[in-house]
Amino acid sequence: MEPELVIASSSTDAGVSCWDLHSGAEHLSYKNCSSPSHGLAIVAGRFLASSQLRQTRSSSGSIFYWSWNKPQVEVKSFPAEPITPLVSNADGSFIAGGGASGDIYLWQVASGKLLKKWHAHYRGVTCLVFIDDQSLLVSGAEDGSIRVWSLIMVFDDFLRQQAKRPFEHSFSEHTLKVTDIVAGSGGANAIIISASEDRTCKVWSLSRGVVLRDIVFPSIIDAIALDPGEHVFYAGGRDGKIYIGALNALAHSNSNFGPNIVGSLTEHSKGITCLAFSMDGSLLVSGSEDGTIRVWDTKNHNITRIFRHGKGPVNNILVVRPPSHLSARTSITSHPSSTKRPGLPMPPPLEKYTNSSDENNDVKAFIAPQNIPNVHLEASYVSCQTMNNQIRELEQRGSSAATEIETERLKVEHKKSMQMLQQWQKTYRDLHQFCVSEILNGEQIGNADGQGM
Repeated sequence: MEPELVIASSSTDAGVSCWDLHSGAEHLSYKNCSSPSHGLAIVAGRFLASSQLRQTRSSSGSIFYWSWNKPQVEVKSFPAEPITPLVSNADGSFIAGGGASGDIYLWQVASGKLLKKWHAHYRGVTCLVFIDDQSLLVSGAEDGSIRVWSLIMVFDDFLRQQAKRPFEHSFSEHTLKVTDIVAGSGGANAIIISASEDRTCKVWSLSRGVVLRDIVFPSIIDAIALDPGEHVFYAGGRDGKIYIGALNALAHSNSNFGPNIVGSLTEHSKGITCLAFSMDGSLLVSGSEDGTIRVWDTKNHNITRIFRHGKGPVNNILVVRPPSHLSARTSITSHPSSTKRPGLPMPPPLEKYTNSSDENNDVKAFIAPQNIPNVHLEASYVSCQTMNNQIRELEQRGSSAATEIETERLKVEHKKSMQMLQQWQKTYRDLHQFCVSEILNGEQIGNADGQGM
């Protein structure tokens, strides 16, 4: 079994805690972090990044970086406004942040340049999610709206001017603040699930731009996690319960919680703030305002482990593979000198504005290539080609950071392939079990009819 790390942060200055998911061993803790919800990210496995709750009345926000082997903040950035959600794309080329003004910021990690800023929502951005093929960015906001952005259109001024609207989809069915968004697999054909303070979770089709399912919960839902097989999803409520919502699974009409809710998990004493799955989907990790992190077996719903995060509430959880240079010697019981080993180079701080003197030289790498006559290019292909062009240009300039990005990109592609394989295997097992059950039920009915004759 490959090692996995549980990483947790808090809205109070309780730092970032790190444990081995399977052994329970505590790794190095990272200091000086007061993160907002959805404000903690892993950048391609290379380093930790977190937006910070505003500590002064200044209009500027802050974003901190930590390397794996040092507890102190190594890089500090000061955006033009406080950033709440912070997310990195899979290969670590970009970091996106959502502002309190409703603006979205997109930075290049290797150079720190602010590539684009656009007004996305009428009120503050609360959630940001990259779709698995990295072609789309989904945002949710305090005004209850959800918008889907094409990265190609974001960077291509001509396409944006020709389009009737700057976004792919705009969903406004939620009546209150959007609290969480998760995306399934399948790129532009994936589903996304959103949660809101209106006590509903909605399942959306990205390809059709419509609501597929609308589920009302007994409590406000602040966190959701999608089962890798996309049969069910888990929804963490402010009442301390984790509800199980049905997607492809059969929903019992006689459920105590209402239609399409097939059960619940109850052990936390306060509201659920964040949820995450292990890599194979066999374990669900939940964080709560009660300061605990619980690990659940998704088959029998038993708790396998409990972690405690300092003295503050937990508001962010990530489950990640540890980098190769992070070993058991970086645990809290290790000798201090072990944290001084050289790691991967850290990137520069993120820029505050886009008016750099050499802006044109760098941004042009992100513009979509010219269309070839009579050849149709899918958006996901164009997106990948554009990002690969950017990486090649950085490599030609001798950027060691870009070389690391390319290495991590290949690792991410391998991981995605393995996850897809596991998903198909799980789907096959479920289908096989369903067929066996149907055959057995049919035989029982046939025997009963024969006996009654």
